[in-house]
Amino acid sequence: MKNLKKIAVALVLFVAASSFVNAQSKVAHIDVQKLLADMPEMKAAESELKKLSETYQADIQASMTELQNKYKQYEGEAASQTKEENDKRAVELQGYQKNISDAQQAAQQEIQKKQAELFGPISEKAKTAIEKVAAAQGFDYVIDAQPGGGLIVAKGKDLLAEVKQELGF
Repeated sequence: MKNLKKIAVALVLFVAASSFVNAQSKVAHIDVQKLLADMPEMKAAESELKKLSETYQADIQASMTELQNKYKQYEGEAASQTKEENDKRAVELQGYQKNISDAQQAAQQEIQKKQAELFGPISEKAKTAIEKVAAAQGFDYVIDAQPGGGLIVAKGKDLLAEVKQELGF
């Protein structure tokens, strides 16, 4: 009976010790936003997105200027026109405003679509590099160290330098 108790106690201690060893996972952190901002591909993508946005903005601004000019012209001529003509012009101006509004929405959607198209592969490349560096160094978890994120304490190893090296910059 005493031997059975000793074996049971030894077994419990062995299981507890094994669980304790397994529970100690290696954790590292990385500021993913900083990594992405430092990637040359991201800088090129942001530049392309900025050009696209500026192009849309210039087109919309030209349309707004044209609308303002027509409004001023119609306002100046309103006294010499018939009520029917003025009503027709008011409907025309409302149509222009609606077209501009639709163009703004379409431009915003195109910019968002282009952003997803450009940033998706870059994010995936960064994620793959993080996973590779973490696996090579034996980390079980890598937490995003972005300020305001879910990380409270950042005393673990920061993988930013190694991931940048993996990406070649």
